[in-house]
Amino acid sequence: MGNPNLANRAKELRHSETEAEQIIWSWLRAKKLNGVKFRRQEPVGIYVVDFVSFEKKLIIEIDGGQHNLEENKATDEVRTQWLKSQGFRVIRFWNNEVSSNLDGVIALIEESLGRC
Repeated sequence: MGNPNLANRAKELRHSETEAEQIIWSWLRAKKLNGVKFRRQEPVGIYVVDFVSFEKKLIIEIDGGQHNLEENKATDEVRTQWLKSQGFRVIRFWNNEVSSNLDGVIALIEESLGRC
């Protein structure tokens, strides 16, 4: 069985999504994007990722400004490298990218799905 603390954290995150995460989820839920199933705020190892397709081994992260702080950049890099070591591809977008260029973000996700 998985880590109950991590599962509880994932549940909390699902109830406190950012606006950008809500927008992306509206595109990913119910296999709307290329028929691919995604889960949101899902535990993967010791991490909770924003969106994951286990079928395609693709993780999508939507980052806010706190991810631009030096100490968080290092933590994010460790996290990304571990996820990659588990066979996942990780793509990241900034919250403001989702707001200002949704068509471009969706196109990049579709392109990434085509490479999986």
